[in-house]
Amino acid sequence: MACPFLKVLLVGVSFLGCLYPLVDFSFSGETREQKPNFVIILADDMGWGDLGANWAETKDTANLDKMAAEGMRFVDFHAAASTCSPSRAALLTGRLGLRNGVPHNFAVTSVGGLPLNETTLAEVLQRAGYVTGLIGKWHLGHHGSYHPNFRGFDYYFGIPYSHDMGCTDTPGYNHPPCPACPRGGRPSRNPEKDCHSDVALPLYENLSIVEQPVNLSGLTQKYAEKATQFIQRASASGRPFLLYVGLAHMHVPLSRTLPSAEPGGRRPYSAALREMDSLVGQIKDKVDLTAKNNTFLWFTGGSPAKQTTWEGGHRVPALAYWPSRVPVNVTSTALLSVLDIFPTVVALAGASLPQGRHFDGLDASEVLFGRAQAGHRVLFHPNSGAAGEDGALQTVRVERYKAFFITGGARACDGSVGPEWHHEPPLIFNLDDDAAEAAPLDRGSAEYQRVLPEVRAALSEVLEDIAGDNTSRADYSQDPSVTPCCNPHQTACRCQAA
Repeated sequence: MACPFLKVLLVGVSFLGCLYPLVDFSFSGETREQKPNFVIILADDMGWGDLGANWAETKDTANLDKMAAEGMRFVDFHAAASTCSPSRAALLTGRLGLRNGVPHNFAVTSVGGLPLNETTLAEVLQRAGYVTGLIGKWHLGHHGSYHPNFRGFDYYFGIPYSHDMGCTDTPGYNHPPCPACPRGGRPSRNPEKDCHSDVALPLYENLSIVEQPVNLSGLTQKYAEKATQFIQRASASGRPFLLYVGLAHMHVPLSRTLPSAEPGGRRPYSAALREMDSLVGQIKDKVDLTAKNNTFLWFTGGSPAKQTTWEGGHRVPALAYWPSRVPVNVTSTALLSVLDIFPTVVALAGASLPQGRHFDGLDASEVLFGRAQAGHRVLFHPNSGAAGEDGALQTVRVERYKAFFITGGARACDGSVGPEWHHEPPLIFNLDDDAAEAAPLDRGSAEYQRVLPEVRAALSEVLEDIAGDNTSRADYSQDPSVTPCCNPHQTACRCQAA
């Protein structure tokens, strides 16, 4: 239980949170000195082939395809983890879960979050004079000091975790389908797997819950409005800005949008993909209208297939757009990762990386500006729950070769861990010849024997590096009292939107 002083402090800050847009955006400060703006959009659970520019049969991403034609498209770009919280922690710290302390997801009742001794990208840019905003999914802790407003974001509007982690009155498409929130004296339901508690899904604006349960069918437009307002106000303030947009798409439940006017309508996934594409298009249009030549827009996906380190679990669509800086209509084959966003943005902002820790990402500026073709030589893919240790590094990519020391054994969203298989010697795939990872190299072949020492050395080197690093450990303890609730006297914690 928090002490009385802390309660008073949080209430006071919560009140001030309502004034964040006014305080930050109306203050002009000093001249920007042409520091670039940054818009980072992370599409949850979006597969590599969901982008039309990657897969010609996809016809639902017109805005993203246009952005690809006007900028740079990456075809070998990877999420930092194949689960929600670890992928976001890696994006905001540039460090793998074994370093930043976030190897698996936080719960509705989680006391902790991203360790407080880890420095976020927003904190680095905030100190460099940037106004910072987060629209959408956070999932790095919502209780006390773990809330986004205390982790470097001046403004926050969104859901504190995944939008399947709470009931709604109009549930979206999901498997299994989840029932609506209970009302009045209705008895509590027994949630099925993947159907979370009777506590309604909350929507925050800064430290205040403004709607619970949130209306999923209107969430996309709310995000578009808040994102474009932030860009407009930040641009008018004369200060550089960072906007991080954590989309609900394409994570289930998919919102039940209005029926399509096309003959026969559209399937739920296709309709949701178009809805997401429209949202990104609105954000890009606002950037083009207000700060086109001085804003770097980075779009990518996060953890497209949960709890797997096969390519489908972490290879994601990615686009870079910055008129006059990023070359137009270029396809890059550089091996890059969400981990690279942190050091790249920090470098472009003229800021400094936090001291006393190692980073797994690299500054990809030379690739972005068309002056280099190579990214990582070595990349690691943590498997949540593998080998009895959360976030274990058991998949290694060395150039075009990918080695699996352990497969399976991943922690699911309900906390269960499936069977795992140890491979000694490891499975090795040549991704240039076998991107589907259908047939590992013959262990007796000359190619396998040549690559084996390289992947072993790479794994040994990174584990040794992590052992000597300043690593963090998240608090994964849970307490029902920290569950977000705007009105504990009503079933499912109901409150009306302001």
